[in-house]
Amino acid sequence: MSTNAADPLVALGALPGVPDAVESVRKAVDRVYGHRVMRRRSHEITAEAALRGARGSAALSGADWVLEEVRRRTDFGGDDAARTVGAALRLNAEAGQLLSIWRQSPLRVLARLHLVAAPGTGDSVGRPRREGEAVDEPLIEAPLPGVAEMSGRLEGLSELIVAGGSAPALVTAAVVHGELLALRPFTSGSGLVARAAERIVLVGSGLDPKAICPAEVGHAEQGRAAYVAAFEGYLSGTPEGVGAWIAHCGRAVELGVRESTAVCEALQRGAA
Repeated sequence: MSTNAADPLVALGALPGVPDAVESVRKAVDRVYGHRVMRRRSHEITAEAALRGARGSAALSGADWVLEEVRRRTDFGGDDAARTVGAALRLNAEAGQLLSIWRQSPLRVLARLHLVAAPGTGDSVGRPRREGEAVDEPLIEAPLPGVAEMSGRLEGLSELIVAGGSAPALVTAAVVHGELLALRPFTSGSGLVARAAERIVLVGSGLDPKAICPAEVGHAEQGRAAYVAAFEGYLSGTPEGVGAWIAHCGRAVELGVRESTAVCEALQRGAA
């Protein structure tokens, strides 16, 4: 699938603002990968990015803890906020183990991510929602697609990923993220899973192979209101709206780069 007709994601790469966002993200990622600390201590940057990314994703799902609290805690089985933070941490740890499976079976990966995010919450865990099941997704209040539409769109998204294509990684990641938010395929935790899937695309595509550019940090930093507004643009289906969502995701990656660059600088100074 290498032509615009065969791969609709390629066409999205030409939407208003998207080429500039793609180029800006590429330059930002290249800069942090070129940092001298990355040559010797990349594993530390990766670990810190995973922690900070999990904190950001949990914040968007209503558990806005300070970073040091996330770092300090060992028990995440208490209240709803603790469970949300624990789920986000587990998802970021699991995502790196699923990269090789993603391109062959995205739906299998999504099921696994949900199992990791919501262990022990009944027979709805690890499978798409069914007719009549309630959906709990903090922050996202858009109309919920019916099960038939959800299943069809999930299958279509899976086929696009398996077929591959030449769309920029940012475009693919933003569409995966946006579709999963729109569909909310699980009874809970779909937002956390959507952001983990975005991470998998960015890492697996080769844009961010060491997982040091946590987009979740940037999504949280831009704020919940901006996140919802950009997502509503995606839902609108207009060229401007979809382009603005992709650009918003690009800015999130750049802010994640900024975060990891600051970590590199701190390590270089011996302050972290």
